[in-house]
Amino acid sequence: MMESGAPVCHTCGEHVGLNANGEAFVACHECNFPICKTCFEYELKEGRKVCLRCGAPFDENLLDDAEKASGDRSTMAKHLNNSQDVGIHARHISSVSTVDSEMTEDNGNPIWKNRVESWKEKKNKKKKSSTTKVEKEAQVPPEQQMEDKPAADASQPLSTIIPIPKSRLSPYRTVIVMRLVILGLFFHYRVTNPVHSAFPLWLTSVICEIWFAFSWVLDQFPKWYPINRETYIDRLSARYEREGEPSELAAVDFFVSTVDPLKEPPLITANTVLSILALDYPVDKVSCYVSDDGAAMLTFESLVETADFARKWVPFCKKFSIEPRAPEFYFSQKIDYLKDKVQPSFVKERRAMKRDYEEFKIRINALVAKAQKTPEEGWTMQDGTPWPGNNTRDHPGMIQVFLGYSGARDIEGNELPRLVYVSREKRPGYQHHKKAGAENALIRVSAVLTNAPFILNLDCDHYVNNSKAVREAMCFLMDPQVGRDVCYVQFPQRFDGIDRSDRYANRNTVFFDVNMKGLDGIQGPVYVGTGCVFNRQALYGYGPPSMPSLPRSSSSSCSWCGCCSCCCPGKKAPKDPSELYRDAKREELDAAIFNLREIDNYDEYERSMLISQMSFEKTFGLSTVFIESTLMENGGVAESANPSTLIKEAIHVISCGYEEKTEWGKEIGWIYGSVTEDILTGFKMHCRGWRSIYCMPLRPAFKGSAPINLSDRLHQVLRWALGSVEIFLSRHCPLWYGFGGGRLKWLQRLAYVNTIVYPFTSLPLVAYCSLPAICLLTGKFIIPTLSNLASVLFLGLFLSIIVTAVLELRWSGVSIEELWRNEQFWVIGGVSAHLFAVFQGFLKMLAGIDTNFTVTAKAADDADFGELYIVKWTTLLIPPTTLLIVNMVGVVAGFSDALNKGYEAWGPLFGKVFFSFWVILHLYPFLKGLMGRQNRTPTIVVLWSVLLASVFSLVWVRINPFVNTANSSTVSQSCISIDC
Repeated sequence: MMESGAPVCHTCGEHVGLNANGEAFVACHECNFPICKTCFEYELKEGRKVCLRCGAPFDENLLDDAEKASGDRSTMAKHLNNSQDVGIHARHISSVSTVDSEMTEDNGNPIWKNRVESWKEKKNKKKKSSTTKVEKEAQVPPEQQMEDKPAADASQPLSTIIPIPKSRLSPYRTVIVMRLVILGLFFHYRVTNPVHSAFPLWLTSVICEIWFAFSWVLDQFPKWYPINRETYIDRLSARYEREGEPSELAAVDFFVSTVDPLKEPPLITANTVLSILALDYPVDKVSCYVSDDGAAMLTFESLVETADFARKWVPFCKKFSIEPRAPEFYFSQKIDYLKDKVQPSFVKERRAMKRDYEEFKIRINALVAKAQKTPEEGWTMQDGTPWPGNNTRDHPGMIQVFLGYSGARDIEGNELPRLVYVSREKRPGYQHHKKAGAENALIRVSAVLTNAPFILNLDCDHYVNNSKAVREAMCFLMDPQVGRDVCYVQFPQRFDGIDRSDRYANRNTVFFDVNMKGLDGIQGPVYVGTGCVFNRQALYGYGPPSMPSLPRSSSSSCSWCGCCSCCCPGKKAPKDPSELYRDAKREELDAAIFNLREIDNYDEYERSMLISQMSFEKTFGLSTVFIESTLMENGGVAESANPSTLIKEAIHVISCGYEEKTEWGKEIGWIYGSVTEDILTGFKMHCRGWRSIYCMPLRPAFKGSAPINLSDRLHQVLRWALGSVEIFLSRHCPLWYGFGGGRLKWLQRLAYVNTIVYPFTSLPLVAYCSLPAICLLTGKFIIPTLSNLASVLFLGLFLSIIVTAVLELRWSGVSIEELWRNEQFWVIGGVSAHLFAVFQGFLKMLAGIDTNFTVTAKAADDADFGELYIVKWTTLLIPPTTLLIVNMVGVVAGFSDALNKGYEAWGPLFGKVFFSFWVILHLYPFLKGLMGRQNRTPTIVVLWSVLLASVFSLVWVRINPFVNTANSSTVSQSCISIDC
């Protein structure tokens, strides 16, 4: 293994090497940008004599030496022919002597020493064969060599970064800085000018405003470096799909997860699977794994029907290049389906295919109707044997391969992608970790059966809307310049079936089109749980290949933004013992993997001895087949694997006890410990030094379905917020986790902190939304009489908020309606779902009490977007309903009081009423959803809300703590003066 501290070339991934003085080779002394001699000479050959990072000229002495060296081409050619690495820039390079010395010193085992000697001989044979190959290539005539050269597009980058124009970004940043200054002056005024007559109200409002400002900083600054990206699919094809040669595109394993087919309709899952099988991608490079975590026979039988229908659907899609390739959504499009179609047979074949699909739907619906009532003796398969998954909590692992390279073909005789049904083993007494555990089981099964280097996971209700989506991701992952450090490519989530006004911000456009673009300019977007293409090596817990094992004090990249080393001085972060231990264990694992990769043609005995020696079982579990697959960086099943035993091995790796005493869910795979395992998994990867990519093709890559009625939407938000609270209370909290390595950029850390603290904003938000009603009922206010300077401060703050939003809309392309819906639902979710998530999270993590909120449907309509008007009773509806009623009562009480007091009371009233209307306007979508289409509201919601509002108002009027208690003598004197 090479020395861990040696810098690595950022162009090719090799160690930079040493200069004549025995020191690390440095081409630029301004920023110490790591570049090896080979890449340095290539830059000079291309005419580039300045640093790639800072733009400073290269060292003049190096330039002179390079010119002298280029004068003697024959000497250089002779040197290259005698070199051990003949122009090869691999991911890891090592000498056998280094391995020999490490084995002898660390283990002192003569058996391993003898084995290393045998590896030397094998490697020497490999070098001789490679040298012979080079000589043969040299004998090829120049004309033939010219023919073999790739097209011009093949050598060009597969993607490019399109920065936001400075004319749009500079004013945006300027206003952000100005808003910070105004906030500082505003809080100085608020703190130095208390309202003594309503001191508790004033103190509460100041605390809330400080927290809101802190939340704004966490949300705003990760959007400092927004970027756009553009991909070039034609260049990808020119480089990896040459005419007359097998495709060199990387293989991809698709993961589709489902649990309950009665809640997640099998027809929707079938459409997702069909859209995957019909991708515009080489069929031998696509494998689809469907995880049935509920072990439902309905899911299994629907996949049987889906595999049969795919034999007709896939060739139809590829013949006519239709989009999207999910039949339910293709046939429901309200567009001219004849546009751009020129084949005369298209109309006839489309009608026949639509009829076949309708028959397919009938068969699926029949299966669903049959599954509504489970027989007392359980389900029985066609051969009369009981279904193994009759007991969903106690059943063996099940795997069934429906389609494959040697299996059923389509109706035109062409191969189909592989389709695999997987249901992992479940037994009482084992922790199964829900979706994260199911995804980890799919990682192991896919590694044993196909072992594609990349993994794309989708929820069962997210279909492929763009058949070229995988090619878009490969433009990043297969680019030698970009893909080396990329752990995943995240696509934005887009949805079908949402009402036109997007009442409850289901599209989440502000997050996907603003925040994620900002993160892409730092260290990459967060993982959002679906529509993501992973590098399998990143899921195995390894760091990026170009990242040094341990950071030095002179870091080559800025710890703040990741852009350069000139804006932030390098400072060595202190390491806590746990971080040092984890880094040491990871280095040992990387070393073991490296040593095994250097060995080829080793027998079964050597393999088992090596794996045992390196203690891989403690990390990956007791499966030599799976462990060997982790060593194959480019994927593929090992030649030594026995196909007849692969299914048996796949069943073994999904057994419920396989993960015990391993690193699964802790350091590798999907990380356990939160219901939002997506955030946690991406966070761990970024902490290791990986970066992610945000890909936004013009045609959305994937589309899904979202809950559009109020209650379901709030429960979805509740689950997300609960996961954030769980991460906040765990050891993986971004506030304290991952500082030792120094690989997580500071702005990226701010973004992750924002993802776990936002539920706590609900506490000050509820208090702040209650203040207007309290002020109107008591006649007090949280702000003193404004001076001219205070008026300017308030006006400046409001203007800065508005201008920031306008400029953000300008560079992001988000509409003002989408921004307003996002603001409204921020308040609605904050005073309901986020509030319950905080209490539920603390009860669950600290007291072990798991609280569930039931959802009950109360009314429904059958018209368009009928689900939007379904009102379901849930506890989450009570707090926002109470706030609405209290503020409405407060407005009525305020106007009544102003009418009684006369003209001088109208001035202070406007400030209070404006504040109250701010709350009501933000909660207006909630009010519309609560009333439904025909104003039908569950009686219990009205009763609870009116009761709480009435009690709250009466208590405040009775206690009235903000009115000074009158002196008893004054009262008695006033009573005496009354003339009865």
